[in-house]
Amino acid sequence: MKVIAYDAYPAKDSGIEYVTLDELFEKSDIISLHCPLTDDTRHMINADAIEKMKKGVVILNTSRGALIDTEALLEGIKARKVGAACLDVYEEEADIFFEDRSGHILNDELLSRLISMPNVIVTSHQAFLTEEALNNIAETTVNNIRSFFDKEGICDNELCYRCGNIEHCKKERKERCF
Repeated sequence: MKVIAYDAYPAKDSGIEYVTLDELFEKSDIISLHCPLTDDTRHMINADAIEKMKKGVVILNTSRGALIDTEALLEGIKARKVGAACLDVYEEEADIFFEDRSGHILNDELLSRLISMPNVIVTSHQAFLTEEALNNIAETTVNNIRSFFDKEGICDNELCYRCGNIEHCKKERKERCF
């Protein structure tokens, strides 16, 4: 198995083969999204991107729902271009996933169509709702606040997408980013 990656800010000497986004679309059997939602990444999986993909591609998204244009994904699935979609997130999830709606009719046509397909899994972005996960989130948050104040505004877990230099960002951040 060969793993390729696209990253706007690739890590140097990581041993990872980085390719262009178009090349990733053209060569991948499985595309797994692991990126923040920004103006540049919103709907990065859209009709044009799906057209470039291999027939039968599997798309996984555990990052942010709006990375995928849901209507384009549905069209790609119906056309058999997309072989499967595994979604832990959904573009309009805020109004749907965070309350128990099991006794209600789903008022989201796109989501209704997605979950009716046998080759689509939607897990509703709930993995963080365990006691252990919530404790870990709280502990990390408190530690980040402490490190921010103890280390002159630098957080231990900070990643900077402004300057693109993740490795040296913490040292050079004040001059380069602001």
